[in-house]
Amino acid sequence: MLKVGVLGAGHLGKIHLRLLQQSTKYELVGFYDDNPENAIKVEKEFGYKRFDTIAKLLTAVDIVDIVTPTLSHYKCAKVAIKSGKHVFLEKPISNTVAEAEEIITLAKEYNVKGQVGHVERFNPAFISVKDSIENPMFIETHRLAEFNPRGTDVPVVLDLMIHDIDAILSVVKSKVKTIHASGVSVISETPDIANARIEFENGCVANLTSSRISLKNMRKSRFFQKDAYISVDFLEKKCEVVKMKDAPEVPGDFDMILQNAEGLKKQIYFDNPDVENNNAILAELETFADAIVNDTTPIVTLEDGTEALRVAYAIIEAMKR
Repeated sequence: MLKVGVLGAGHLGKIHLRLLQQSTKYELVGFYDDNPENAIKVEKEFGYKRFDTIAKLLTAVDIVDIVTPTLSHYKCAKVAIKSGKHVFLEKPISNTVAEAEEIITLAKEYNVKGQVGHVERFNPAFISVKDSIENPMFIETHRLAEFNPRGTDVPVVLDLMIHDIDAILSVVKSKVKTIHASGVSVISETPDIANARIEFENGCVANLTSSRISLKNMRKSRFFQKDAYISVDFLEKKCEVVKMKDAPEVPGDFDMILQNAEGLKKQIYFDNPDVENNNAILAELETFADAIVNDTTPIVTLEDGTEALRVAYAIIEAMKR
């Protein structure tokens, strides 16, 4: 079992602590939180070992799970990597692209592995259809959340939309060509609702909408490609795959047949895969353990996290324009 320590015992940090303690692949050594009052409270309430400095925690672990506010990701990752520790970084990887690139450089220099917590990659609905998404040419995403003051210190693009940016970049094998975006600040200092149109060099277009002032929660993505339509409901953990193939000469009574203006007939059929339920946060943490033990590439690399951040900031710049 790999020895792991957690930096940050806030809302998400407590979830990570609980799951790491349950995991069969990790030995949870303890945590550090820079708010002593909160740290003592967490130690008393849950019994996790509290370290009073990051340095002491680093001497006791193999891996550091960084679940601090984004502004401190770079500082925490830098000291952990320079101590020869593998790092799991909650998303976004860091506050700036320059910081993220330096984290990559340091990880290579000190020969440690890193993974970024883009948890939707481990959503069971997305996992079940990912292999069916082949060369999508139009993608539409909606990620709407009810208002929560906890995320308003960053633009909605970095808070919510970045989940969809990462998922899209993982299935579109092409470079970003142009970005158009608009956003509105309703209650925060930064945009609370944003829309972005990303055009890729291969012709694919992705239209993303995110809001943190919605009356209901929604996390849906739709992928359109030649002869197929794939939808993923990240919130309900459901998916739908609708495919088309050449219609049979003699269709059955219940076959769904479409005919275009040229007379070409296609049969519509559903190819919905089974969705195996999981805990996506536990899955991402445990696949990172597997990558370390087996010396393989993590599922969401530091480079993936950096590219998602780069596109997110390009969207923010486009909104300013």
